[in-house]
Amino acid sequence: MTEAKTKTLYTCGMHPQLELPAPGNCPLCGCPLQPIEGTGADGTDAHHREMMWRFWGALVFTLPVFVSAMWLHVPGNPFSPLLPPQVQTWMELILSGVVVFGFGFPILRLGVQSIFTNYYNMFTLILLGTTAAYTYSTIAALFPRLIPAEFLDHHGMVPVYFEASAVITTLVLLGQVLELRARLKTAEALKELLGRFPNVAHVVQLDGSEKDVPREELAVGMKIRIRPGESIPVDGIVLEGRSTIDASSVTGEPIPQSATHGDFIVGGTLNGNGALLVEARKVGKDSLLEQVVRLVQEAQREKAPIARLADRVAGYFVPIVIGVSFASFTLWLFLGPAPAMTFAILNGVGVLIIACPCALGLATPMSILVGTGCGAKHGILVRRAEALERLARVDTIVLDKTGTLTKGRPTISDVLMFSDDQESDIMHRLASLESRSEHVLAGGFREWLEARSLPHLKVRRVEALPGRGIVGLVEKQEIAAGNRELMVQLCQDISPLVSEEKKNWIQGHRDRGDTVIFMAVEGTLKAAVALADEIKPGTREAVSMLKKKGYHLHILSGDSTGAVKLMGEELSISDARGGLLPEEKHAALKSLQQQGRVVAMVGDGINDAPALALADVGIALGTGTDLALQSAGITLLNGDLRGILQAIHLSRATLTNIRQNLFFAFVYNGFGIPIAAGALHPIFGLLLNPMFAAFAMMCSSLCVIGNALRLRGLKL
Repeated sequence: MTEAKTKTLYTCGMHPQLELPAPGNCPLCGCPLQPIEGTGADGTDAHHREMMWRFWGALVFTLPVFVSAMWLHVPGNPFSPLLPPQVQTWMELILSGVVVFGFGFPILRLGVQSIFTNYYNMFTLILLGTTAAYTYSTIAALFPRLIPAEFLDHHGMVPVYFEASAVITTLVLLGQVLELRARLKTAEALKELLGRFPNVAHVVQLDGSEKDVPREELAVGMKIRIRPGESIPVDGIVLEGRSTIDASSVTGEPIPQSATHGDFIVGGTLNGNGALLVEARKVGKDSLLEQVVRLVQEAQREKAPIARLADRVAGYFVPIVIGVSFASFTLWLFLGPAPAMTFAILNGVGVLIIACPCALGLATPMSILVGTGCGAKHGILVRRAEALERLARVDTIVLDKTGTLTKGRPTISDVLMFSDDQESDIMHRLASLESRSEHVLAGGFREWLEARSLPHLKVRRVEALPGRGIVGLVEKQEIAAGNRELMVQLCQDISPLVSEEKKNWIQGHRDRGDTVIFMAVEGTLKAAVALADEIKPGTREAVSMLKKKGYHLHILSGDSTGAVKLMGEELSISDARGGLLPEEKHAALKSLQQQGRVVAMVGDGINDAPALALADVGIALGTGTDLALQSAGITLLNGDLRGILQAIHLSRATLTNIRQNLFFAFVYNGFGIPIAAGALHPIFGLLLNPMFAAFAMMCSSLCVIGNALRLRGLKL
């Protein structure tokens, strides 16, 4: 394990050409690095813990600075005499210094890297704004006599900007924590998935003896004994034995599959009550579940994080700000009044301070914060901000079948009687027997009993027959329930199974993907019961509304091809494909993207995880597996597909709000920077008073916050 960790390399979604030996942030753009192989949870966890304590430390030191600047400095405040202005200033200097240069050191380092790599972004603006504000404020606090009288406040002191540098640093650290937490949870879900494999396998030697071998040492061709109830360690072919396999983690289908000689079974699935001898065909990284993990990781690396508008503009904005600052300094130095050097420094630095991205930094996260809160109230959990942004551009929606379009648990849909017995009496006996089973189909019979408020009849001597059914004594009568093979074995007369009418009924339900169970009493066939996975309430309405709005709909499922085709016909979705493994869903989704489609994938199972991660927007259902939830950017907590339309509406409203906030922020900078540079002085003789700069910065931030808060009233 140690050797594997030392070889783990990390890359950046924005710069996949990078391969770095340790986790952290990309040296070019500052995005969190992701492991190229393996889950990388340990490194991500360490980085997350570091950013967590940095954020909480910064918050503790920032709060008194913020209160001091925004409350105690207010003229006429009754609390002001309790803390003299000089003491306030020194307190702000020390505490904000700890925040900016101590807790916020990684942020400053990223800003410095962006300058050296010529990749300007928000970290560059944060570096320039916070250091300029802190440096200027420190000089003003230590050498107040250097500052002209025009810049003094009502206390006779030069206003300082310590709170701006501290607050911005703390907000940026919070963003880092949230990003790392999302990646950490995905890594943990992947680890849990790989934990489905057993640590050792029972390898059968040439002499017939068994030897426990670690899974890492298994090789293709080995013969492995799998005992009842054990996890399957490899993908392989059954050589001996008969059992049922719970493969729901791979196929997404709840009904266990029979496994007998010649059948291919998948590692990480769960063996039923029978013993099997399996020949290993795929081991380690070639096994299906490990391929699922790799596909999820590759999709996450390929899907570069959304470069926010503020970041894109920063590439042009940073050089402009620096150029204006230098031009202001030069002009005031050679053309300004005495003391020319003082005015040159103050106005040059003032440009950097006014450009400090307070409103710019709040514009996106405030809208995202309020928008995601609004979504949560309506059962829409937004896990990644970029998913909320991309959802507004989606034109194609891919749907899984089982558990997404349907309930994911079979219920009794039809009964065919082979005798003159009362159907209710036969079903009562059958349901009482099946309710003693742990089989997934038993839930449908339990629901049948509960819906009719019927008691469970006395059942004894229950025996499960793997791959065939169940037998037992119900009210002293021997009842058998299972497949056709079991009926042939137990019943003397099977003529009802071969009559044309009965065969058509049975085949019709099987074509629809239903499961048909036969029931016999004392060796006599009595009935056949069809169990179907019903369409969820709201599914038809959601599909109809999505089609009306012009979205292209597809069904990609691991269920049988016939069942999926029928589902497509029932919902009027022409492109419906079944029998797909996880990698085939992944490939189908990639093909749609290569056609220029912006794709949202909706699913709930582990088999959907690679497609959810690859999609432009992954939408998981809250009733699904942990890996599906962590691979998706958006989760519909109540599992109702009508939530897709609500999420799209939320996405568009949030994006509009972000654009409005960015407009406020850029208007503020557009007016503030020329004024800070002294553009009004030649005409009106006015200079930007630091008090006005602080007020303008506060107003721009309040505009952004107030506009973002409007999303709370959004009706979905």
